[in-house]
Amino acid sequence: MSAPTADPRLAIHPPSVWRQTTIMVKRSLIHTKRMPEMLSDVTAQPIMFVVLFAFVFGPAMPIPGGGSYREYLLPGIMGQTIVFTAFIVSNGITADVDKGIVDRFRSLPINRTSYLLGRAIASLMHSSIGIVVMALTGLAIGWRIHTSFLEGIVGFAMVLVFGFGMIWFGILVGSWLRSVEAVNGFMFTILFPLTFLSNAFVPTAPMAPWLRAIAEWNPISSLVQAMRQLWGNGPPAGPEAALPLHHPILSTVLWSVALTAIFAPFALRAFRRRTAD
Repeated sequence: MSAPTADPRLAIHPPSVWRQTTIMVKRSLIHTKRMPEMLSDVTAQPIMFVVLFAFVFGPAMPIPGGGSYREYLLPGIMGQTIVFTAFIVSNGITADVDKGIVDRFRSLPINRTSYLLGRAIASLMHSSIGIVVMALTGLAIGWRIHTSFLEGIVGFAMVLVFGFGMIWFGILVGSWLRSVEAVNGFMFTILFPLTFLSNAFVPTAPMAPWLRAIAEWNPISSLVQAMRQLWGNGPPAGPEAALPLHHPILSTVLWSVALTAIFAPFALRAFRRRTAD
């Protein structure tokens, strides 16, 4: 008498990585829906920053070649916001590990990559809300896109592409440091100087030569210059500017690819070590 064979139709198949990723994204969105105060950093703060910079610093800030500081400002402050996507994802991962949520996921047939991708996409969506809020606030105070519809869309796409590269840095920091407090201190120490030491808020031409070189080779400067060029906000880079500012769109794509290529392997390795038995 032969042994009964299992019916393959009754076998349990885990969902695909993409399906798991969408579930992780949905989980993050449900958290945001239940705690809408989590959106304060991409709703109230963007409005506050845009208004403060535009009305407090704007009147005292000359722009090379003339033009409106408010139009000069918006790409810069959007660039700063997308850089801080790394902050959001690192905090989320550290909190999930501390609370044992990642351990709970590991007891289920869930691919670790789907968890990280879900966190990354949710953080990018979170920051995108801030970009939309800033754009609407900018429109209210006089910011305009002077180029074509397609160039306008490509400008916003630049923001998301660069944000995806920064996310891997956030995953690395969130997997490496062991508390939310440590992540907060480290990320503020790194990201604030990085965003201010660029062309995000002020022109780089008046800076000291060595400081100007650092600012103009800063990846954030390429992103901001790309948005200004695509939206017609501000003058093109001067003849003495560094090479990335003369080709800001290509530079932004290359910087985004480089950030992903450099940080993604270390981030995945750090996450595996942090969640290993």
